[in-house]
Amino acid sequence: MFNVDASEKESPACTAQSPVNATAFRRSLTLLAIKLLKRFRKRHGTVLFLSPRLCVKYGTSTSLGEASTLQFVAHHTSIPVPRVHCAFEHRNRTYIVMDRMRGQSVGAGWLRRSEESRRKILDQLRDMVEEMRCVTPPEGSVVAHVDGGSLHDPRIPGISHCFGPFRTIQDFHKHLRGGLEAHPDHKLEIGALIAQHDGPWPAPVFTHGDLSSLNVLASGDEVVGIVDWETAGWYPSYWEYTTAWNVNPQNQFWRDEVDKFLQPMPKELEMEQIRLKYFGDV
Repeated sequence: MFNVDASEKESPACTAQSPVNATAFRRSLTLLAIKLLKRFRKRHGTVLFLSPRLCVKYGTSTSLGEASTLQFVAHHTSIPVPRVHCAFEHRNRTYIVMDRMRGQSVGAGWLRRSEESRRKILDQLRDMVEEMRCVTPPEGSVVAHVDGGSLHDPRIPGISHCFGPFRTIQDFHKHLRGGLEAHPDHKLEIGALIAQHDGPWPAPVFTHGDLSSLNVLASGDEVVGIVDWETAGWYPSYWEYTTAWNVNPQNQFWRDEVDKFLQPMPKELEMEQIRLKYFGDV
């Protein structure tokens, strides 16, 4: 990783975000349900299944911003997402109570699906991404959360998982490289990266930010849900593609599918790979 001044990499605190339907009764009932059920109810990562219809996502890495994003997506698109019943913070943890989505992640058994089945899934996913791209960006075209506040992504280097908002895409890129400015002494790769970062860019688009096979739910050949919207917001147009392509070890096969539901962006992907090489050590 390229060494930069730690102060340049410092991230701001998360923008304060509003709870959802956080009455005293709902908060107390949620905390009690978790206390009673967490020992024997099924759990998937940070999500605890409370009943056949409800689940709660909670923990220090969960953000209230995800709840507002889910409401935003439900209001502005037809993409199937969990309905939020309440969301609140308690003792430095965030709790989001929402509907359970039917279906399983397409990552489970993807390689056993027929080519026709995979095509149907990817065609639906492509249509959903196109619908997201049609959502009108906020005035000013900033890189920001759906409510205009800070973004949240634990994969971005910094002392906090929160960063932004940014007035321009160039400001966002500067943050990604730890504040580093162009200098003739930089390696050629770094100089080229900064030049590309600082170039002109189209307006930001609404982006999920983690379209992994693990976050797409299907029942048979039907996509019935997209989950884990904590990294969503208004980002440069390439961000959906590069984040979907840079998969975790459980998801390597997904790289072969990304070009089938997202517009291939090889130059931007190469740019991101250079950025990750020098500045991506979280």
